[in-house]
Amino acid sequence: MEKIDFDKMNGLVPAIIQDADTRQVLMLGYMNREAYEKTVAEGRVTFYSRSRQCLWTKGETSGNFLDVVSIKLDCDQDTLLIRVHPAGPVCHTGTDTCWGETNTPAAASDDSVAGTDNPLLFLSALQDFIEQRHREMPEGSYTTSLFRDGLNRMAQKVGEEALELVIEACNGTDERMIYEGSDMLYHLLVLLTSKGLRIEQMAAELQERHLPGWKKH
Repeated sequence: MEKIDFDKMNGLVPAIIQDADTRQVLMLGYMNREAYEKTVAEGRVTFYSRSRQCLWTKGETSGNFLDVVSIKLDCDQDTLLIRVHPAGPVCHTGTDTCWGETNTPAAASDDSVAGTDNPLLFLSALQDFIEQRHREMPEGSYTTSLFRDGLNRMAQKVGEEALELVIEACNGTDERMIYEGSDMLYHLLVLLTSKGLRIEQMAAELQERHLPGWKKH
C-alpha cells in the first residue's frame, strides 16, 4: 500500500467501513498510525477514539468484531476504505449500520443487485481476497505460490486453463466446461492482481463497448 498521509489531519485518517459482501457502508471511524498497524497485524478493525484519546478495537465489549477483508487507500492517500465481515450489528444502538439501515443485499443497492444475491459480484469479493493473499503471502497457500512463481507463470496458467475450457466446450460436458472456466477466471484474477488491475476494469471496458458509437481502439 502507498504511504498513508497521517499528517494532513493531525495524525488521523478517516476509515470508511464497508461490508465486503453486501457493499453496504457500515460506519465511519478514525485511525492513527498505531490503530492502522494494529488493524493490519490482527486482522480486526481498531480505531482511535478522539473523545477518549486511545485505541479501541470495534467489538471488544460487544463481540461484534469487524474482520478485515481488504484495505484500500484513496487517491489523496488520506482516506481508507476497509471492507470487512461484521460479526454482528455495527452501531452501538444495535442497528446494522450507524445510519440505522438494514445490512442486507437488497439494502446495499438501489437496484437490489448486490452481495450473495448476485454471484457475479462474488468475483469482486474474490479478488479482494486474492489481494489480501498478495499482501500477506501466507505459507501453504496456492495463491501465494502463484505470486512467488512470477508473472510468466501466472500468464501461462491463464492460457492453460483457457485451453482446457476450449477442449471441454468442444468435446466435453457443460459441467466440465463450467469447472474449467471457473479455473480460468480464478487464474485471471490472480494475474490481474499481480498487475495492479481489477476485474471491474474489464467489466467497465465491456460496458463501454456496449455504448452507441463505440469504436475498437
